[in-house]
Amino acid sequence: MKKSAFILLTGFFLSLTAFSQNRLLTIEDATGRNTGLNPSNLSQLQWMGKSLKFSWVTKNMLICGKVRSNVCDTLLKLDELNAGIKGMTEKALTTFPQITFLNENQFLFHSGTIYFIYDLSIKTGKVINRCDPKAENMDLDEATFKIAFTKGNNLYISDREKETAITSEINPGIVYGSNRVHRNEFGIDKGTFWSPKGNYLAFYRMDETMVTDYPLVNTDGRIAKVEPAKYPMAGMTSHQVMLCIYDFSTQKTSIMQTGEPVDQYLTNISWSPDEKFIYIALLNRDQNHMQLNKYDVTTGVLIKTLFEERNEKYVEPQHEPEFLDEDPTRFIWQSQRDGYNHLYLYDSDGNMIRQLTNGPWVVTGFLKYDRTNSRIFFLCNKDNPLEERPYRIDLKKGEPVPLTNKEGKHTTLISADGRFIIDKYSNYKLANQIEVLDDHGSFLQMLLENTNPLKEYKLGEMSVFTLKNDENLDLYCRMIKPADFDSGKRYPVIIYVYGGPHSQLITNSWLGGAGLFLNYLAEQGYVVFTLDNRGTSNRGLTFEQAIFRNLGVDELSDQMCGVRFLQSLPYIDSTRIGLNGWSYGGFMALTMMLKKPGTFKVGVCGGPVTDWKYYEVMYGERYMDTPESNPEGYRNASLLNYVKDLQGKLLIIHDDQDETVVLQNSLTFLKKCVDEGKQVDFFIYPGHPHNVRGKDRVHLNQKMVQYFRDYL
Repeated sequence: MKKSAFILLTGFFLSLTAFSQNRLLTIEDATGRNTGLNPSNLSQLQWMGKSLKFSWVTKNMLICGKVRSNVCDTLLKLDELNAGIKGMTEKALTTFPQITFLNENQFLFHSGTIYFIYDLSIKTGKVINRCDPKAENMDLDEATFKIAFTKGNNLYISDREKETAITSEINPGIVYGSNRVHRNEFGIDKGTFWSPKGNYLAFYRMDETMVTDYPLVNTDGRIAKVEPAKYPMAGMTSHQVMLCIYDFSTQKTSIMQTGEPVDQYLTNISWSPDEKFIYIALLNRDQNHMQLNKYDVTTGVLIKTLFEERNEKYVEPQHEPEFLDEDPTRFIWQSQRDGYNHLYLYDSDGNMIRQLTNGPWVVTGFLKYDRTNSRIFFLCNKDNPLEERPYRIDLKKGEPVPLTNKEGKHTTLISADGRFIIDKYSNYKLANQIEVLDDHGSFLQMLLENTNPLKEYKLGEMSVFTLKNDENLDLYCRMIKPADFDSGKRYPVIIYVYGGPHSQLITNSWLGGAGLFLNYLAEQGYVVFTLDNRGTSNRGLTFEQAIFRNLGVDELSDQMCGVRFLQSLPYIDSTRIGLNGWSYGGFMALTMMLKKPGTFKVGVCGGPVTDWKYYEVMYGERYMDTPESNPEGYRNASLLNYVKDLQGKLLIIHDDQDETVVLQNSLTFLKKCVDEGKQVDFFIYPGHPHNVRGKDRVHLNQKMVQYFRDYL
């Protein structure tokens, strides 16, 4: 066995046993039903317009604070808000709504499909617009207060409460303004895009008529009813998308001439500040060639391809061009082209002015442009791959400057003038702390001081460390021991695994990113172990792309480094190792159990992909290409080919309304188990999509825990 390095990171060790603790978590606690165990927070914390005041909501009251002042004021109570909008809604608000400040005195909010402005100076609200109660995908333009929304498959506008149909499509397979375009890949979370001044509305047109209907069955009625979903599987015909623009002055719609082939991806939509142009990142179906294109808004004509990005494996644009305030000539572009996600400054003709950030670390978020001082604020993991900290950089010169030396995962709000930041963070020792800093990172005031919500609970020791894999790369691991750990005893292990793209389970945040359920498992007498293998996020493109065309291979190799480490520990019972994972984690748990038979005694897998030819086009083809072009990769990754090797007890769980990992994955696997004479256990959750939420989550967790108790 290759020798592994067991390195306890300095300062990355959390032991809660030092407190006077004797309470134990319940299954309800572990499932998030006890909100008292959540870290304290300031809900809806935000800057109040361009002022140096900030607000948050607590106990249905709006509270205000100010930079360099420790005095807080109650601005508004829920009953006062209801009094200010009395008669404008059918029902009074029962909780304080989500609000957005327009300026120091006015904020926006909505109740159902009615939108309001409330003025704090006169304690009065007014309706600014409303739309049909059946409206979906509502998108308010803060410049004009128009609302774009969908009903069925069509797009509508509400202007001063007057509804206008923008489209009138009778074919249900053609959908306008939907947030489902490209199945929410490439950072897409909406289907409508207001221009900066509200004179235009860009929106997606998605033609799904050529996509196969996948049968989902609704069993709520006496006679079950098929409610099909459009589900393009890898290698099959996908939907076709256009970007349209509606001009409010002419009441006409133009279509951007994005050309062919028609099965390309239109992503990262952005308007120029002067509303003359719209930018689209065009990605080919192979997802290895991206063009950032500039189009004329009124004619739809392609003005210019600003630049292209190619990668022999895949290009994955996630962020639209970020124009600098009202300047239509410069924008920020995020790219992994040099191996790590970094910021690039471009002019609107596609000339790169400067690469703003570089190095073997990842920019994780763009925060703000400070126009006065010509600076960019952003989040990155420059200090530690497990962290996110705020930085700033001068647009013209200089290196990134950290705004804090506090370890952990940070969420940062920058004031309108760029002079102050509200910094919220957690780490292994802090559940949550919120501070006000100046733009040089100097501490000004404490908004929320950390308190440990679990100080009365008897949690086990948690440690974060690295192991070397077979390629001599560091793999981050987390281990939680039982509360009354005795090094002289031998303990069973539960390995909690995900291991797929866009994930990072181990972070320098509260509980190490583990959450309460994994701590509950440790409380039941298990050592709980997690490892982030190659393919996961925030370690650079080489680390992420290692899995390309061969899902499950390098991930398994890395996970087995963790298994060998566990087997080397004197307090681990190597005959009692269990696996638990959901979705990609379900695929990984099954992969480990089937490809390393005899190593694992019990597996509990939720919503597993069992054969990637049953998975959807965008995600599946990015990482595996098509079944036709990569038959060997699909064959190696298909778990149906390894059922004959199954050893140990296995529970598979699936949701009957799963539109992400369709039920066919589990059913096909079960059929193969029957064919091979292998006994497995199966449980289905009716009425749930991909994962089980709400009160039923308690039932799910109880079932998983009981299975480990019975068989591990």
